[in-house]
Amino acid sequence: MRSARTLQRSLPPARHLHLHLHLHQSVGLIGAPFSRGQPRGGVERGPDLIRAAGLLTRLQETGCAVKDYGNVALEDLQAQPGPLAVSSAARRLSEALQAVKRDGHTALMLGGDHSLAIGSIHGHAAAVGDLSVVWVDAHADVNTPLSSNTGNMHGQPVSFLLHELRPKMPALPPFSWVRPCVWARDLVYVGLRDLDPAEHYILKLLQVKVFSMRELDQLGVARVMEETCDYLSARGKKPIHLSYDIDAIDPSLTPATGTPVAGGLTYREGLYVAEHLSQTGLLSAVDLVEVNPLRGRTEEAVRSTVSTAVDLLLACFGRLRGGNHPPDYRLPEP
Repeated sequence: MRSARTLQRSLPPARHLHLHLHLHQSVGLIGAPFSRGQPRGGVERGPDLIRAAGLLTRLQETGCAVKDYGNVALEDLQAQPGPLAVSSAARRLSEALQAVKRDGHTALMLGGDHSLAIGSIHGHAAAVGDLSVVWVDAHADVNTPLSSNTGNMHGQPVSFLLHELRPKMPALPPFSWVRPCVWARDLVYVGLRDLDPAEHYILKLLQVKVFSMRELDQLGVARVMEETCDYLSARGKKPIHLSYDIDAIDPSLTPATGTPVAGGLTYREGLYVAEHLSQTGLLSAVDLVEVNPLRGRTEEAVRSTVSTAVDLLLACFGRLRGGNHPPDYRLPEP
């Protein structure tokens, strides 16, 4: 395998994070079949559907070594009250993700609903220290338990993770184990288009870097991702946690999800976001959440959603639309 220095010389200079072709990386996959962070059943089937679409084989074809750790055992939580179930699931996932990072892999968590990010990001930070987080989503998911209009916990995970919101969080005994692990200055949102008033207030108050769909329309995805990486690199080259909600993509492509919002990322924009972060060489963990086959009205709607999810993950782990080849590839001799 060529050295990072050789790879850097073969790529054009960048003003932001150094770009790397991330070939032959080691991926540790965890499934988290969990739906209790929101009221719609079916999202717990997401991990196995994405696997069944050939994800592992296609990652291996891209040049990744893949270890599938299976699904975190969460079935016994279905009868627990919502917040307790979310806390228990997040804690088990945190422990599982720490084990993946101890084994030296880039972590891939397949959800399940987005409340699981409490556990995945907590576990990632516990394993590696300070993180940058790129949250790609139609929604900000930063309501506090007191500001949420619905009480749905898949709309609250970021509030549990941010240091600056600690004084605004009520005492919730099931979540006493969670310690904030992300600073607002290390968080970037991409693709927002459906915010509650309290969420908009929080993001303005904490001066969080946000690229809503308006900014994407205005600037274009290439500039948005360049500015994202410039912004993060100015605070040091920390490991990046990408939390990707499938509803970031326009529902014309990904209708099988719980809270679709029109006007989302195109297929090409969604892939570009993943490709760009992959090429930083700093992508250390990825969540892909909210694929819900029961919300797709037809088999084609489910197939399109799952296929898009697989393609996004392949882009996260090195597949380029311009083509790939192994670093040691040689043409056959006549």
